Amino acid sequence: MSLLTFRTYLSNNAPWLAAGGLLTLLSSFGQTFFISIFAGEIRVAFDLSHGEWGGLYSIGTTASAVVMVWAGTLTDMFRVRKLGPIVLFGLALACLAMAFNSWVVALPIVIFALRFFGQGMSSHIAMVAMARWFTKTRGKAMSIATLGFALGEATLPLVFVAAMTVVDWHLLWVISAGICLLGIPILMRLLRHERTPQSMSESYDSTGMEGRHWTRGETLRNPLFWFMVPALLGPSAFSTAFFFHQVHFAEVKGLTHVELVAFFPVYTVLSIIAMMASGWALDKIGTPRLMPYSQLPMVAAFLFFAFGSGSGMIFAGFLFLALTAGANATLPNAFWAEFYGTAHIGSIKAMAAALMVLGSAIGPGVTGVLIDFGVGIEAQFIGVAGYFVFVTVLMVMGIRRATPSL
Repeated sequence: MSLLTFRTYLSNNAPWLAAGGLLTLLSSFGQTFFISIFAGEIRVAFDLSHGEWGGLYSIGTTASAVVMVWAGTLTDMFRVRKLGPIVLFGLALACLAMAFNSWVVALPIVIFALRFFGQGMSSHIAMVAMARWFTKTRGKAMSIATLGFALGEATLPLVFVAAMTVVDWHLLWVISAGICLLGIPILMRLLRHERTPQSMSESYDSTGMEGRHWTRGETLRNPLFWFMVPALLGPSAFSTAFFFHQVHFAEVKGLTHVELVAFFPVYTVLSIIAMMASGWALDKIGTPRLMPYSQLPMVAAFLFFAFGSGSGMIFAGFLFLALTAGANATLPNAFWAEFYGTAHIGSIKAMAAALMVLGSAIGPGVTGVLIDFGVGIEAQFIGVAGYFVFVTVLMVMGIRRATPSL
């Protein structure tokens, strides 16, 4: 695609691409990389150990994963213009709840709301919309929409960590709620002429394996889905664990928290490059060739985090982490559409989203408990690297077996 053609593409599709980017950006307030920058303050405020904080976080996140199995199917029935504002309003209320909650027993409920409306539904709505609205340029559309994730990762941790030195952390959550509320009229304006699942179904739906559309029940009975489950859990579980324990990781490596989050913008730029490259390659090469090896960089990333002692080694870890993070922003979403069709993509991807949210619950909980029991974060990361070798083997086997059915 030439520069002129790309500019025309952006111009013709700007409202829908911008709506996707807005939803992914605002999902940041329910993402682990944002919530975890307040980990130190939350643990002090509620007198929690690493394991206790991780356990409460896991309870709330697991609950959000369970609800996502049902709620994610709503994208097959309602327009983004109707569903999106409700989700953003719920996310704003969740931010206010974090600001004003003083009861430790209510903390899992607050985490549930942040994770469900933020990481869960905001991201899910955006990606389902891109998968359904775009077919031949699905990879590019997803890459552009997921720039919202990248923008959030690049700016929010650095800005809010710096702001915490002069502003009470509770007030920062109130500001976050205000930003979510401001997003509602913007989203409605962008989607005043929305492409809808109902009106676009015949002209924009694409079939999957065996030339047909798979239902969620058929997908769950298909072996390929189960070959992919560890791959769905892995990046979510262990990337989340890394960012969740960023304060502890900085202490182990002898860095201040600000010094560590200073790597985040660089990581984000690298993930954007990987994301755009994977989106382009997806449209040119296809998911079957790219997906099986997309998580190999995680092996290198966690080995660098385990053994690295200087800023150069930590940077190398972020580099390889960014490669998979960028690819993971587009490839899995395109995978479901390409292998199982788009007619039921909302309900199918809801299962996948629930598994990824479940992974983000498992990671912080397990690693937090292990830290409390004296298993160092660096030792844990060696085991994580081995897990991603296992995941890659499973994906190669499963996708090679299923590809002839496309």
